[in-house]
Amino acid sequence: MDKEQMSRDIDCPALVSRALSALKNSYAPYSGFHVAAALLAESGEVYTGVNVENASYSASICAERNAAAHAAACGERRFTAVAIVGGAGGRITAYCPPCGICRQVLREFCDPSELAVITAVSPEDYRVQTLADLLPDSFGPEYL
Repeated sequence: MDKEQMSRDIDCPALVSRALSALKNSYAPYSGFHVAAALLAESGEVYTGVNVENASYSASICAERNAAAHAAACGERRFTAVAIVGGAGGRITAYCPPCGICRQVLREFCDPSELAVITAVSPEDYRVQTLADLLPDSFGPEYL
């Protein structure tokens, strides 16, 4: 599926709005960089997540992994799209792409050529990429 088709099949503005709504719940007292994600599962359900920092930095969790864990805890195993928003002080001034660890975690639950990764500044200002664009030659469960 190409990115134009993905954009037609997924209500990107609505998914971005869900991420924007969750942003206020981000817990980022150390970095001050707030991130939220809204994950669309194949079932049609949307799961949100926010970054949650910890004084022991390695115990922190990113918004995308938080949303993926939430979805998995609810029994979801296939993801269709994820919208990501974030910025310093909770102000969104640029697209906020997922980090490498989040890309790998998302890879566990999708065909990377079919997962829409939506990074946004607002519901009207967003871009759509596939996970394959962001994580080429990825390692997945089919290799085990």
